Amino acid sequence: MKKVRIGLLWHSLRAGNLGVGALTLGNIAIIRQVAEECGIPIKFVVLSMRESATKSIAPGMEQYEIDTRALLLPSGFARRVRSLDCIIDIGAGDSFADIYGFKRFFFLWLTKMISVSMGKPLILAPQTIGPFTRQPYKKMAAAVFRRSAAIVARDEKSLSQARALAPESNVSRAVDVAFKLPFEDRSDRTSASGLKRIGINASGLLCQQAQSGENRFALSFNYLELQRELIRRFTSRDDCKVHLITHANSIGDAGDDDGVWADRLAREFPQTVRVPDFPGPSEAKSYISGMDFVVAGRMHACIAAFSSCTPVVPVSYSRKFSGLFDLLQYPYYTPMTSATAPQLADHVMQHFHSDREAMKRAESAALLKVDDMLAPYRAVLQRTLTIQRTAK
Repeated sequence: MKKVRIGLLWHSLRAGNLGVGALTLGNIAIIRQVAEECGIPIKFVVLSMRESATKSIAPGMEQYEIDTRALLLPSGFARRVRSLDCIIDIGAGDSFADIYGFKRFFFLWLTKMISVSMGKPLILAPQTIGPFTRQPYKKMAAAVFRRSAAIVARDEKSLSQARALAPESNVSRAVDVAFKLPFEDRSDRTSASGLKRIGINASGLLCQQAQSGENRFALSFNYLELQRELIRRFTSRDDCKVHLITHANSIGDAGDDDGVWADRLAREFPQTVRVPDFPGPSEAKSYISGMDFVVAGRMHACIAAFSSCTPVVPVSYSRKFSGLFDLLQYPYYTPMTSATAPQLADHVMQHFHSDREAMKRAESAALLKVDDMLAPYRAVLQRTLTIQRTAK
């Protein structure tokens, strides 16, 4: 039996991009399981942006890098798509939206339109849909939705956005596929010193925004000030040790590199532990599972903590946070627009003092429902793979 060739669009195989890497490995695990249950042999081809030459998180897997030249030449991206049977597009988790600017949006839009123009079934895997607050984003997104075989949102707000723009489309809701990322559970490992291990993930993107004063996400607080205030408060305690954790590293873009800011904060606060950059998302999740409490700005650092039952306070900067954590009935994320940095630090410390056990219980209860939440996506995959096998 010939293999069904699956294009994984806007995923990542590079170790530096742990967030999208977590989506990639989680999605591959789900697709493989569905394919095995259906008795369908498959082959993956990862189609994604050009990335820095870091180690692959899935050695041996075929990868095609997308850049402007690849999109414009008939012998580039279009030719590669022609050789595939279906496209599963995860949109880097949250990038099919207007909040990151038109260039990024256009790249994602054009790859989708090329795929459907060749008659390839396009599945939008569980991701944040939007926001699309103005034109031409709304019309362009609606055109993609109408031609997609299936759209799977990972929260209620995204579900509503897709249905509003293309009510006739096949839209369902699941949950983030990174919940299925495998890891080594280190929750039973205690620090030799007996100190509580506090993981702080300072987003390089948000730190750079705060320093430049750009405030693209219209936050009511200074994000960098919040990070410093949290580190000051935790390091002043006799019972805590702060671990500075990175979850997105970029050789080519210092403005989106957690490592740059972890280094700077470590120099400012030498009593912290600057955790070395991780070789892959599973290693990051394993390390995070050994923390007693985490405050994180990267979504998939939050999910790594949550899915290992580590109390986590997500620092929200877009509606993807409220969308996901409201779905999981987990109210412990920070607000975006109603508080200052000192007030948010109070908010975090209150959770640390009083809510850690309640946070663990909420995480455990939500994790029992993850498989059921992923069922609509599994159904989409099963239907698509079965159709492609029959076509062969």
